[in-house]
Amino acid sequence: MYQNIIEVLILSAIQGVSEFLPISSSAHLILVSSLYEFKSSSLLIDISLHLGSLFAIIYFFRMDLLDARNNKRLLSLIIVGSIPLIIIGYILYSTGIIYQLRNIKIIAWTTLIFGIILFIADRNRFDKKISVNLNLQSILFISLFQILSLVPGVSRAGITITAARILKFNRLDSSKISFLLSIPALGGASFLGLKDVFDQSVEFNYLVIIAVVSSFIFSFMTVKFFLIYINKFSMNAFVIYRILIALILFAIIY
Repeated sequence: MYQNIIEVLILSAIQGVSEFLPISSSAHLILVSSLYEFKSSSLLIDISLHLGSLFAIIYFFRMDLLDARNNKRLLSLIIVGSIPLIIIGYILYSTGIIYQLRNIKIIAWTTLIFGIILFIADRNRFDKKISVNLNLQSILFISLFQILSLVPGVSRAGITITAARILKFNRLDSSKISFLLSIPALGGASFLGLKDVFDQSVEFNYLVIIAVVSSFIFSFMTVKFFLIYINKFSMNAFVIYRILIALILFAIIY
């Protein structure tokens, strides 16, 4: 019992922290679960972790989401920008291709390559803002990049921030765009997962509640402190982390 709770808390921390940082949550969850063979790791727990992150980001941006009248344009752009990911994600999911992408070799290379791309995109100082410069063309550009996050190791947060930085949005607003786009992404992933859960008649238990609550806490704190951090510092720390992870994985593989 206690071992299962500890495992769920570890997975919750990984999900909550890595989902919103440019380091790939799916890669970390796959690697940790594979290396340590967590007994509590399952489809239901995985969905619970994503739901916790979804509830956290909705709660964090609740004022923006509830103020639909003043933010109608922004919310419309976020919905439009999420359509390509949802369509391609469903195709990869329904055909089973998504599962073929989940191997350590792919994760190692994507972690390295997209970490370097993030570094290049983040080098210069830009000042575009969501309130003024986010339009249909820019959100579609970012949404096409977001499709790449279906490959483990790319990082949904990382690739959307990279795309926004390429379009010359400042770091803070690039991160906010990424966080807002995570709402439909997490919602879609949770919906597909729950569909499988109900098809398999999986039994709900206390670990599900622990996973949702702990993932919510870790996710909320990550978003809060990341926005404070990114307003003062560059993405270099995350780039270095990705490179180190990639080198470790290369050492294991080769």
